Amino acid sequence: MKVTESDVLHVAELANLELVPEERARMLKDLNSILEYVDRLNRLDTAEVPPMAQVSERYGMDLSQTGTARFLYNYRDDVLHGLRPSLPRQEALKNAADADGEFFRVPKVIEK
Repeated sequence: MKVTESDVLHVAELANLELVPEERARMLKDLNSILEYVDRLNRLDTAEVPPMAQVSERYGMDLSQTGTARFLYNYRDDVLHGLRPSLPRQEALKNAADADGEFFRVPKVIEK
């Protein structure tokens, strides 16, 4: 699969980017280079390679644990210990510059 200039233009339009011809050419080259590398990786025989939870087990593991529990240090507190209640809506909107009682009102910044 190859990325075409049409693909680059389409993605740039979706991202609301204006690319000059030099940027489009560089983007086209870079994206195709990435896809070629991924294709090379996909051709590797990994049948005998065991799955890993970390790229390297040398860093940041709780060796007293087993399995994925060895990596729990990496989770945020709200994920580890359950979600905390959110700020009540009226409290959040209390200092808003403009609100309709339910949502913040903000100026439109993207025009198309």
